Amino acid sequence: MIPNHWLAPSTPAEARIAQNEMAARICLNDNFLQTIRYVGGVDVSNMPLDPAEMIYCASVVLSYPDLTVRETKTQEGQQKFPYIPGLLGFREAPTLVKAFNKLALRPDVIMVDGHGISHPRRLGVATHLGLLLDIPTIGVAKSILVGEPASTLGEEPGSMTPLVWKGQEIGMLLRSKKRCKPLIISAGHKITLTTALDLVLKCLHGYRLPEPTRQAHLAANVSRNMTSINANTLPLF
Repeated sequence: MIPNHWLAPSTPAEARIAQNEMAARICLNDNFLQTIRYVGGVDVSNMPLDPAEMIYCASVVLSYPDLTVRETKTQEGQQKFPYIPGLLGFREAPTLVKAFNKLALRPDVIMVDGHGISHPRRLGVATHLGLLLDIPTIGVAKSILVGEPASTLGEEPGSMTPLVWKGQEIGMLLRSKKRCKPLIISAGHKITLTTALDLVLKCLHGYRLPEPTRQAHLAANVSRNMTSINANTLPLF
């Protein structure tokens, strides 16, 4: 049973309490991962300046290691929690959980477009979702939230350098494609950074994003665009 304030806190103060509670339960080993048959990916999309603050979430499952899409589910919802840096998981998690729970296939691990423990309270959306769903998760973020690179990152694909914050390694910068900005890979829940990096590298198919989050990104955008098209084609009378 998910505590309600882990999913939908009533105030920012309650959200921070929930993050501290969840952070104490993070597991950063991967004894739970045996043979990986399915890898999941989740992402969200929204419309800038949308007064309704709607969010369009996608959850996909790919077979591994061939990375064929086996299932895609989407869910739209309203972001009811206010926009507060460091608490963004509470805006996305309720709808992401609904999209995930529509899946018939349960992935062995999920790649999440967002941070894992590379977060001020170690509770990026990847860790948040991993704890809510009790499943191994990997953070695949596009920009640094906290910390600094330990060294200059090489330009060649596959180049890496640790992301360090307060003297601790909280993630890894990965150059996934030449002439592209690096990804920030971090452990979410029930996985080590070493295993997370290995899986991300094996899921790269010539794009900046690993295939699970790339496919989720495409599906979330389709869901958003279809909703926009339907809204614009409704009869006036």
